[in-house]
Parts: sequence; C-alpha cells; structure tokens
Amino acid sequence: MDRIILASRSPRRKQLLEWAEMDFEVIVRETDESWPPGMDTETVPVHIARGKALAVKEQVGEGRIILAADTVVVLGKEIIGKPRDRDDAVRILSSLSGNRHQVITGVVILNGREEIAFADITEVWFHELNASQIAFYVDKYKPYDKAGAYAIQEWIGVIGIKAIDGDFYNVMGLPVSRVVRALTTLVTAS
Repeated sequence: MDRIILASRSPRRKQLLEWAEMDFEVIVRETDESWPPGMDTETVPVHIARGKALAVKEQVGEGRIILAADTVVVLGKEIIGKPRDRDDAVRILSSLSGNRHQVITGVVILNGREEIAFADITEVWFHELNASQIAFYVDKYKPYDKAGAYAIQEWIGVIGIKAIDGDFYNVMGLPVSRVVRALTTLVTAS
C-alpha cells in the first residue's frame, strides 16, 4: 500500500498506525471543528473528519490517500469535547463517573474523488470515581487534549473503566482494524 497521509496531530492515532505498521506521514491543516445545529451525534465526528481530510487534500492534491478522524464523547445526548481547563476536566469526569457514555470516532478516507466515511461507536461504563481520584488524574495526566477529559490507556482507564462494548482502540481515537480493512478495500478496488 502506498504511503498515506494522516490528517491528525493526535499522538494516539499516530501510535496506533505505527502499531499497525502502516506507512504514513502526518500533514495537518487548521480547520473549523464546529458542526451545524441539530446534527445527529453520530454524524458530527464524520463531519469534522471530512473537513480535516478536505483541507489536507486542498494542500496536497488528489494523488494521495488521506486519512482523517475525529472523536467525540457523548453522555446522554450531549457531546462532550476537550476540557477548557482543570475545573472543566474535573466537571466532565465527575459527570462520567458511575455512568455509561459513548465514544464515537468519525473516519474519512479520501483517494482522489473516492471517499470512505464511517463512524465507529464504543460504549464505555465508568465505576464511581471519588473526588480525590478525579483530582489525582487531572493533576498528574492533564487530559486537556482529550475528548471526555480522559485516555483509556492511562491510569484512569486502568482503575476507572468498568466495561466497554466495542473497539478498545476506538476509545483511544482510531478504530484501527476497521481503518486497515477500509484502506485495503480502497487500494484493492483501485
């Protein structure tokens, strides 16, 4: 497979593609990460990922395969983004404590005019977390660049996650096995 472009700064997505032994380079352009009011929560991360992919395509042209992704956390019907600051991270984790939420990663793969787009959903249940556990995690790990204010592969995931239903790596930011299958299909069809 030709070298792909990862249109993401996420160190976790980069790590997952490295673990999958994919040949890629990172090219990122700043994009608007807002979405139209009333958009279905499952569609939001695909919408944002498409914007990232199209921005990079505008820069590099049509001759390359571009992979973009965006992850959101959904509690009830509310999309929870990245925390603004320490207080917001504590508030977010307190709201996730003892509850079930969804992690939805939208993926867009462009190859010329061809596009593969999908959303992968993982259900996550947290144990009840006490205030000192939440404060410890926020102060030590500073999860300000993470949707939902946590990373499943860090301390809070080890002690706080009760169960998941779906792809563990999706919670890290990329349903990598599904992405590899989609890339293989795209390349085989070309």
